[in-house]
Amino acid sequence: MLSLRLARGAHPLVQVRRLLVAAASAGTGFLLLCTLGHAMGHPAAPADSRLRLAWCAVPLAATVYFAVAVARSDPGTKPRAGLSAVGLGPARLTLLSAISTAIACTLGSMLALLFFLHLRGDLSGLPFDGAARGLLAADRPLPLAAALTLLTFVPLVASVSSAVVLRPQKTAKAGASSGSGRSAAASGSSAEDTPLPTPAPTGLPWGIALLAAGLAVETYASHARGAGGFRMPGGLAGSSAGVLAGWALTAIGLALAGPGLTYQCGRALQAVRPGAVRLLAGRVLQEEARRIGHPLGVVCAVASGTYAAVVLYAGADPGLGPLTALGAALVVGCTVATLLTAAVEARQTRRHTTAALLRLGAPATMLRGAAALRVGALFAVFAPLTWAVAELSAIPLIPR
Repeated sequence: MLSLRLARGAHPLVQVRRLLVAAASAGTGFLLLCTLGHAMGHPAAPADSRLRLAWCAVPLAATVYFAVAVARSDPGTKPRAGLSAVGLGPARLTLLSAISTAIACTLGSMLALLFFLHLRGDLSGLPFDGAARGLLAADRPLPLAAALTLLTFVPLVASVSSAVVLRPQKTAKAGASSGSGRSAAASGSSAEDTPLPTPAPTGLPWGIALLAAGLAVETYASHARGAGGFRMPGGLAGSSAGVLAGWALTAIGLALAGPGLTYQCGRALQAVRPGAVRLLAGRVLQEEARRIGHPLGVVCAVASGTYAAVVLYAGADPGLGPLTALGAALVVGCTVATLLTAAVEARQTRRHTTAALLRLGAPATMLRGAAALRVGALFAVFAPLTWAVAELSAIPLIPR
């Protein structure tokens, strides 16, 4: 009940993000149910049905990634002063966040089930009633237990992932900070007078290594003889398992390298005698490197894969089906929405700093200039990187 009350009293923007999570869950649940319908209609081809189910893992991961980002940015489940006194400590707030995520995803899964039954013709009285009887095996009884099992994937994985990501972190910084405070007091200085620079993320070397390894694996697999084809959804031409593994390594490398590249963008903005605008923009990028770096890397991975697919099928009809288009839209939409959610969360985190700067007399044009400088620096680094990765990924796949 407390989760429902928090959800009902949230800001309209928070409600919109939750509705988007429900919509993404509905799309992924519908894809899973369509896989079940294909298995029912083609009992003699279980391998094809298993392959369709395996490809559903990509939109499932994108939906869970978006749901976790929305749960992390929810202001209703943030630790605040006085909540522990009424029994809402960090652990209870984490549980409430997981429950809220499960509620939104369950709502989307139920909508997917209703739409699936409607297209099968099991529910009548609405437009498009029974429009996909042949595709969804309407002549066979629906195994309700199997359908409900598939629909529990998104709520279960999303809620568990939210609980794991938002779990309370036990650190030993309290004793260290008190000790440093006593040392600072003994030396006649204050801890506030001493800069505490944000440490650089440690994933950049690993990200670059995985990115290079992915490109190398893809190039080797594309020239390997006798490589077995791995069919792609929607009638797309098959690619070898090594090529797909190379794509996966490349995507993971971009995601890992994102925070480090964002941090280095902030460091570059502060180089060579920076002014107030450059210094502010660089420090903010360094502070937000971990928050927005991973979503930026994932968006670059999705954009490079999309660009490589466009180059690969240029001048040819790939024959995309509606389910493939839905899966692609889910992946692209969830990754972009995750990046926007991370940006909004970062803005909420630094709102006190922004208010303090305005009280001190900083002009609003300086803050807008720093924001524009941050966006420009990120675009100048990530756009060429995305284009280069996409070109390198598409070159081995172009037939000669």
